[in-house]
Amino acid sequence: MSGEFVISLAEQGIFTILLVTGPLLLLALVVGLLVSIFQATTQIQEQTLAFIPKIVAVLLGILVFGPWMLSTMVEFAANLFQNLNQFVG
Repeated sequence: MSGEFVISLAEQGIFTILLVTGPLLLLALVVGLLVSIFQATTQIQEQTLAFIPKIVAVLLGILVFGPWMLSTMVEFAANLFQNLNQFVG
């Protein structure tokens, strides 16, 4: 197993992680921004107000994006298992 192969495999893994987690992170970022704008305009500085909407948004995002996320991860794992003979020797 060459160094280029290991780097390519790590690149595919990182790309898959970013692809799977990207929508949820963007969703949490947008909801957090909206909550912070709401807190700034109303001057309510409650900590739970910042976390609860993000948690709910991420859970809803998992319900919406969950099947796609799962199929992407299963596709990556299946690709690893199909090319297992290249890893061992």
